[in-house]
Amino acid sequence: MQIHGSQARLCLALFLSAFSLSACGPWSSDSDDADKSPSPSVRAAPVTKFDLANGCYRLQPQGGSGFVGQSGNAWTANATSAKAALFYLKPTALAQYLLFDTSSQMLAGQSGQISAVARASDAANWTLATVKPGQYTLNLSSAGQFLAAGTNGALSLAAAPTIFNFVDASGCKPYPEISDDIIGETYRGQGVDKPVIGFAEVHTHMAMGHEMSDGSQLVGPSAGGVMYGQMFHRFGVPHAMDNCEDWHGPNGIRDPEALILDLKPLTTHETAGWPSFVAWPAYDSQLHQAMYYKWVERAWKAGMRIMVSEGTNIAALCEVGRLGVLRPDADCNDMSLGIKQVKYLFDLQNYVDAQEGGPGKGWFRIVTSPKMAREVINEGKLAVVAGLEFANLFDCTVKFNPLGGETRGCTKESIDRQIEEVWNLGVRELYPYHDVNSALGGTGIFNGDTLNLVGFVGTNQFWKTYDCADTGEGAKYFYPAGAIMTTAVPGTGSDPLSQAVIGLLQGPAPIYPPDRRQCNARGMTDLGEYAMQQLMKKKFIIDIDHAEISIKQKMLDMAKAQKPSYPMISAHGGHGGISLAQAKEILDNGGLIYPFKPNGKGHVEFMNKLKPIWPANKPMAVGYGMDANGIADRAPPRGAGSKPVKYPFTLFSGPDWGDRYAKAGIKPISVKLQTVPESGKSWHIDEVGTAHYGMVADYVEEVRLEGGQEALDALYNSAEAYLQMWERVVNR
Repeated sequence: MQIHGSQARLCLALFLSAFSLSACGPWSSDSDDADKSPSPSVRAAPVTKFDLANGCYRLQPQGGSGFVGQSGNAWTANATSAKAALFYLKPTALAQYLLFDTSSQMLAGQSGQISAVARASDAANWTLATVKPGQYTLNLSSAGQFLAAGTNGALSLAAAPTIFNFVDASGCKPYPEISDDIIGETYRGQGVDKPVIGFAEVHTHMAMGHEMSDGSQLVGPSAGGVMYGQMFHRFGVPHAMDNCEDWHGPNGIRDPEALILDLKPLTTHETAGWPSFVAWPAYDSQLHQAMYYKWVERAWKAGMRIMVSEGTNIAALCEVGRLGVLRPDADCNDMSLGIKQVKYLFDLQNYVDAQEGGPGKGWFRIVTSPKMAREVINEGKLAVVAGLEFANLFDCTVKFNPLGGETRGCTKESIDRQIEEVWNLGVRELYPYHDVNSALGGTGIFNGDTLNLVGFVGTNQFWKTYDCADTGEGAKYFYPAGAIMTTAVPGTGSDPLSQAVIGLLQGPAPIYPPDRRQCNARGMTDLGEYAMQQLMKKKFIIDIDHAEISIKQKMLDMAKAQKPSYPMISAHGGHGGISLAQAKEILDNGGLIYPFKPNGKGHVEFMNKLKPIWPANKPMAVGYGMDANGIADRAPPRGAGSKPVKYPFTLFSGPDWGDRYAKAGIKPISVKLQTVPESGKSWHIDEVGTAHYGMVADYVEEVRLEGGQEALDALYNSAEAYLQMWERVVNR
């Protein structure tokens, strides 16, 4: 997560905005109808309560001859087989289902009565218990009662359940859901002892959104609620990606992106979400969900085998942003939000299991060791690594005192305690530094105004700087260090933001050299050194990015002092400044540098940038860090003159793929233009760039067009390279 690029000045209006705002199915087909919701076919008879997932059934009370069906506006259990309701069993959780019929109604219970509802709610959410294969009871937990059938066929809620036979059927109408628009099955591994073929996403934020739960018990929003949409909801896409008006205001008038990030307070946007998606998601829409789980599923089917998803936040931004969306009580503590987001990932794992037929059967698997990751990937599933990325790691806040000195929010003892807490939760990768100075040390400067202001509000001090070595850019740098700075107070001094900052200054604003890039003078503190030692002792994967460039060197020196040397990763491509010598040192020590949110053209350019410093006799590996949901734009279209992506396209066979994939038993898959049948909305990557995470499959085709077999092989080497780095971390 970061504020960058077009977001220079992003937060300069942040606080001003706050002042003003406070006033105001698993089935697919090769046919032309494959874009439409397919009709489930008869499957094997269910054995457990999990086997019913996304299946089609008639319901028959045990011992009765009739079936559940509708008679007028009422449900009865005396319909003939021909008149029986056809129920699509949409999982909402493990062993919990919506019973969705062909008229888009759901079987529901309210006030003791059985009724039909058009929108999912607790009243339609049934928990099944197995009596024996094919026979189940249905409990409505919201009412504390069961579905019961009377002798006359009347259905009701009662204290005692009726046992129902679930009779296989065909012709159901599936519950609304986003299709992955991929024809063909994804591949499995060749054995846990064989190299992984697949690509690694090493930096993203899947659990960001306006709510960090499945909706059954509200947890609260991430980042103060500025980002709308959820990675999943128990009642599916109509609820996870609904209209954003409640959060961004009528016509999006309260959208913090327009008000704060783009400095265009009168800008509006279409708020409608599913199914029309008129204005969002889009590559430059930073505050709308881009990682709905079905989009991630499309990327997995295209070969993504490692995904690092970090819990993230920027406390100072959150505290003001929550006012913009009228959620002043939203949690803004970095550690608290990061932990909640990781727990939400585990909720998604259970939800995907429910969709796929039971515990452990889902394609989304959170892993805590490279051995576990290899086992998951060998099964053809996605290995998800949980991480944390924010400035106040372990609550290590810092407040600079006007008369000198600093007040820290953590101690060695509290660092040790929280390291154990997040490790036991399942976190395995983290950033010791982020966008604001902390008790651990200084952030790498890449935005000369915006984050300086945010840091001032968070720490009571503007950055103290020095002239970056060797001008901070040029031939000696892999990624430029520092930035040209201006005074930290925005505007003329007459606006509320300037007045607020000036009121806190208790002295003049700093003046920086206007012609020289400035780097952060705050180095690694004693607590920062202690935290690094403890993280390496625990064997976390450590990301070096966002640290001040001098701290990066300290981190590298500490890593080299380990026996054997401790590898680290740069998932932002050196963000915050990294010298060419440091980049080579990372690679030579067994670490990785992957590009930050590229399109296919940028990906190949980054590969070519790595070549001169890539270790000899080591297969080239280039994954990526998309930073999706990280309050950052995603990759735009490649632009005029690029070879066009033509849909459908084939992965794993054809031009530029060679014979590697066929030899590994990987069968071709066909990737279609992703389309929402209910509205006709589609996303063509040449036109919209990486609008959402499902476009990663299309990004692979961009890489092929731009870099051919060399680039494809480097991409599909990247998951194995990540696992080898992780193994060097833990096998010490």
